[in-house]
Amino acid sequence: MQTRRVGHFEVTALGLGCMNISHAYGTPPTPEAAAALLLRAIERGITHFDTAALYGFGKNETLVGRVLKPHRSKIFLASKCGMTGVDGKRVIDGRPETLRRTCDESLQRLQTEVIDLYYLHRWDKQVPIEDSVGALAELVRAGKVKMIGLSEVSATTLRKAHAVHPVAALQSEYSLWTRNPEIATLDACRELGVAFVAFSPLARAYLTGTLTDPERQIEEKDIRRRMPRFEPDNYAKNLALLAEYRRIADDAGCTPAQLALAWLLAKGDHILPIFGTRDVTHLEENVGAAGISLEQALIDRLDALVNQQSVAGPRYNPATQQEIDTEVFPAEAGTSPSRMQ
Repeated sequence: MQTRRVGHFEVTALGLGCMNISHAYGTPPTPEAAAALLLRAIERGITHFDTAALYGFGKNETLVGRVLKPHRSKIFLASKCGMTGVDGKRVIDGRPETLRRTCDESLQRLQTEVIDLYYLHRWDKQVPIEDSVGALAELVRAGKVKMIGLSEVSATTLRKAHAVHPVAALQSEYSLWTRNPEIATLDACRELGVAFVAFSPLARAYLTGTLTDPERQIEEKDIRRRMPRFEPDNYAKNLALLAEYRRIADDAGCTPAQLALAWLLAKGDHILPIFGTRDVTHLEENVGAAGISLEQALIDRLDALVNQQSVAGPRYNPATQQEIDTEVFPAEAGTSPSRMQ
């Protein structure tokens, strides 16, 4: 598989987001099935694995650490802090003392001496970003973390953080149906030499073409139940785009999922999609996207079909939107999006 740079590391252009096997998308797989998926990802050449303290409230790090420990020297391991489970509830806490403590806990669960890339999962807006990043810089100097990253922040916040300590990667949602990074962060990352790690590259299964009836296919506790784009009226409008999308995939000679990943890889050599899956068959399919090259005319067709204007509904509800720092389009906020010059 082709590789791309994250800081001073060369990692596979496609990575595995491990959240799905422990957290957020309904009933997780058995530990045995999850372990088999992780090991198959290594066999297929993936070196970039992404987890977080939040996922399963520590269970995902424990699983990833146990399964991947024998292969630690061959993989690039990313985890996150600043948003964890406390007494069964999700808590955003970016205080330096919290980040230092949770890093030690993550190292223990991951069964490793150092985390290659450690993200601030969410910026705690009660704490100056400079203070949180300063704590992460201390972890680098202590040898517990090799590089630091940020998740779901704006270009403005990225620049403030980067002035305190070099930021190796910025992780945010990016796909055909979530174009917010195109407002400012993609350009800022390229300018600063920061890798952009795109999560939910398959639009939370929408771009696989298999999610046709969310009310029936999505479990009650699945996080998509609280996302406006999956509400019945919005999703009916979004489904109407898929017939043409499938035709474009046919023209490209690939599956809809592969098309979505190939589109992201074509958008910039500093972009690294991380897909999540619980199915080995889907893993095999997604890995195949790394070998697909899209002609510009086909990319233009995709851009015109699925974009911030054609997709119905914002990506988050108002309460969740308040917790993140990414730029938004006017339709999402009622104001003009910020753009760094």
